[in-house]
Amino acid sequence: MTHMIYPQTNLKATEQLIIERGEGAYVYDNQGKKYLEGMAGLWCTSLGYAHPELMATVNEQLSRLSYSHMFGGKTHPQGMELSDALSAMVPMDNAQVFFGNSGSDANDTHIKLLRYYFNAIGKPEKRKIITRQRAYHGVTVAAGALTSLPVNLQYFDAPEEALGILRTDHPHYYTGRQGDETEAQFVDRITSNLEELILREGPETIAAFIAEPVTGASGVIVPPAGYYDKVQAILNKYDILFWADEVITGFGRLGEDFGCNAMGIQKPDMMSFAKQLSSAYYPISASVIRGDMMEAIVEQSGKVGAFGHGYTYSGHPVACATALKVLEIYQRDKLFDHAATLGTYMQNKLQQFADHPLVGEVRGKGMVAALEMVSNKTTGEGFADGSLGAYAISRCQEHGLILRAVAGNSLAVCPPLIINEGHVDEICSVLTKVLDETLAHAHKQNLIKA
Repeated sequence: MTHMIYPQTNLKATEQLIIERGEGAYVYDNQGKKYLEGMAGLWCTSLGYAHPELMATVNEQLSRLSYSHMFGGKTHPQGMELSDALSAMVPMDNAQVFFGNSGSDANDTHIKLLRYYFNAIGKPEKRKIITRQRAYHGVTVAAGALTSLPVNLQYFDAPEEALGILRTDHPHYYTGRQGDETEAQFVDRITSNLEELILREGPETIAAFIAEPVTGASGVIVPPAGYYDKVQAILNKYDILFWADEVITGFGRLGEDFGCNAMGIQKPDMMSFAKQLSSAYYPISASVIRGDMMEAIVEQSGKVGAFGHGYTYSGHPVACATALKVLEIYQRDKLFDHAATLGTYMQNKLQQFADHPLVGEVRGKGMVAALEMVSNKTTGEGFADGSLGAYAISRCQEHGLILRAVAGNSLAVCPPLIINEGHVDEICSVLTKVLDETLAHAHKQNLIKA
């Protein structure tokens, strides 16, 4: 045991797998065992490991300018080029970009930008933010309060009330439907609940609504058709901003450039990026806002004397150079198109598990999916805790596949964008064994109810 406090880990069960190197879609442990990285690290290594162009870019930038900050008017070409490239890509008008280091701090930045903006335009009462049940938006103090997963909230005393955090229904039809309601009826009910929440709290007090276009850590929830149309109509009606958390869905994960475009979300007001922005080769995030919001912020900062927000590593030149090369590779190699084609193949292949007695639902979009394990296939009833998911993941690892259990007992699949059909077949081959082994284990533990 080292002296490290490990992130997002049961601290009584650390150092179970020591990864030493990676190449392409595979990683290798300290015993030389090979694993297909079926989670792209943490939804992020889109271009895989040991990519020669990215390694060369990092080394070249380190030799030219290893660090320069952006405080007090200083800048560098890599940061300016990356901000312009992102502004040209995103589905927003005159988008303006702030750089940070992680998805969590990108969302923290947005909370501060919201307050700064509404103070600047004379609406300081617009401070509340609507998040959804089962949401994940990070783990910093403010972004952690936007997260709705119990494990990320328990014992941390998140300042939800102080930050004005409101919660509305999650859009997962499989677990959230009532009785025999259709998907359309489900959408009508939960969006009506959203409007009732807004009216109850007062629209004049609500700044924004945050959502991942398709969720990640909360179980890969793909909202039903029509959901975002109704949500945006309600937000527009009451002058509430739509904030798209694209930390996972940005840059091809759903088979299009951005999750908003893949899910029919029209011109978000704010967007958060990280992960696939640099294929995880260097830490970087981006908080993006509309141009008119920036105009108000610029005017206010002039009165104060400075925009008093930013990090030592905001716009780190090596991170920006890396992200620029990643964007170049995406476009040159048509990886978003590849993700769309291969995503269709992957989603179709995974449907073979829909009839498995342990699987309640197979869901996903593009190159992200989840298989939800249930104790009763007829009713969809889940398990009391996440121990079965942990068991299944351990069996995947034994068979040379790295996946992740999310939302308790859903097996998430999120491979690098560079994989081919053979890699998908390999994932499915392992899952065939693992689901059967996990079902046998569940029967031995008397966990199956039907």
